[in-house]
Amino acid sequence: MGERLGVGIGWRSEIDLTVERLPGVDFVEVVAENLHHDHLPESLRILRERGLPVLPHAVSLSLGGADPVDPARVEHLAAVAQLLDAPLASDHICFVRAGGLDSGHLMPVPRTRDALDVLTANVRTTQAGLGVPLALENIAALLEWPDAELTEAQFLTELVERTDCLLLIDVANMWANARNLGQDPVDLLDGLPLERVAYVHVAGGVEIDGVYHDTHAHPVPREVLDLLAELCARTEPPGVLLERDDRYPADAVLADELAAIRAVVRA
Repeated sequence: MGERLGVGIGWRSEIDLTVERLPGVDFVEVVAENLHHDHLPESLRILRERGLPVLPHAVSLSLGGADPVDPARVEHLAAVAQLLDAPLASDHICFVRAGGLDSGHLMPVPRTRDALDVLTANVRTTQAGLGVPLALENIAALLEWPDAELTEAQFLTELVERTDCLLLIDVANMWANARNLGQDPVDLLDGLPLERVAYVHVAGGVEIDGVYHDTHAHPVPREVLDLLAELCARTEPPGVLLERDDRYPADAVLADELAAIRAVVRA
């Protein structure tokens, strides 16, 4: 279990002033690739001076890819974490590159023994060069690879046991997979090593033609908050963070979503 973080929001340059003045923000997360390794935007400096933890969240390590991790990407994440004096850093359980091509999306990793071996090796390489604990996030997927040898809970549990990584649990991604792939998110929660949760993501999405899209651009559905409540009934997460990446609403709307998250956590 990581350090106590509270309730936070993803910092984006488009809403930097909003994040600075929103009530009830205990910590923020920033996309590591959007920062320079040697200087911070003024807004992030202000938040750090207030004592708010700022956590770097990477999207490009491609830890589940067959290719070795790019050392330059690890070095950048390590430098950003050091610049932020961050207690941890994170990325996703996915791959984004294969055969020299970049998908532009977070692609799911096959739940096979071979894929787990590759993922484990890449995670260990990253940990060796990072300098802070590494948390890994479950992704929303529109497809599952065939011939899975492990359930998602077994896959994540073994990954934690083999690498001693932390988990960044995204309940919105769990909900998306429940809708689109027929998975049972409560069963998944029951099978995870929740004592290894670093913090939790919450986000909104929208259903289009029967498919739920995790857009980070729409209100958080009640069902996602209900799934957060299921998680909180099983463990007390160190932190819960609201992600919003587009179609930014009025400050009051974001404040209400943070308050709703806080109410679930307190309950």
